[in-house]
Amino acid sequence: MFKIALCQMMGSMDKEESKEKARAMVAEAAEKGAQMAVLPEMWNCPYSNDYFRDYAEPEDGPSVNFLSHLAKENDLYLIGGSISELDDNKVYNTSFSFDRQGNLIGKHRKVHLFDIDVKDGIRFMESDTLSPGDQCTVIDTEYCKIGVAICYDVRFPELSRKMALMGAKLIVLPAAFNLTTGPAHWDLTMRARALDNQVYFAAASPARDMEGVYQAYGSSCIATPWGEFLAKADEKETIVYGDIDLDYVEAIRQQLPLLKHRREEIYK
Repeated sequence: MFKIALCQMMGSMDKEESKEKARAMVAEAAEKGAQMAVLPEMWNCPYSNDYFRDYAEPEDGPSVNFLSHLAKENDLYLIGGSISELDDNKVYNTSFSFDRQGNLIGKHRKVHLFDIDVKDGIRFMESDTLSPGDQCTVIDTEYCKIGVAICYDVRFPELSRKMALMGAKLIVLPAAFNLTTGPAHWDLTMRARALDNQVYFAAASPARDMEGVYQAYGSSCIATPWGEFLAKADEKETIVYGDIDLDYVEAIRQQLPLLKHRREEIYK
């Protein structure tokens, strides 16, 4: 068993202010016994096509270096939310993960880009600025294998299922659902991905900033392999804690052996 902390932070237009907020929340999580901390999607960049390229940094840039030191100085695993990454003049929505020593142990580029146009709701075309990743990301830790995805990736159950088949017992999702899709689908989707794959599912959102360029739904949460919420936030800035019980994962998988009962020959 290990304790995870989801830092539902409110970022700033100023990267340095966002770093200080992240530093304070991760330090608080460590002080309260968390062995793993998670930051939200685009924690140091306004969530808008107008800013992704301007805020983008390479993998060896200051934000990734900051995250590495943050993991090391707090002696915990850090799933560094996501940042705007610049590589070969392309911009990606990328999550970097670190071990207790600050070593980079995983990198996930958002695979599915959020290109939607909801009638009487939101229109957002990430592909106007961002390029998609092409990898399913599962990292190794001393506790278990952990899948990492980003926001819209959760809409595609094949990705979470592949992570489970690769051995993941926890899936972590930095995400920033909006005020149209959040109330309709957030709770249902996070519980479903946990239930279908018999994993813990931890979704870390930014706090809602009604004065910002993007209003996130919030509601960072941890769902259990039985499809129940272990912990859940509202829209305000907070830290969500939960104990990831790996024995419980195994017990659920033995009692209801969904993964063993798959009929792959039928699905092809």
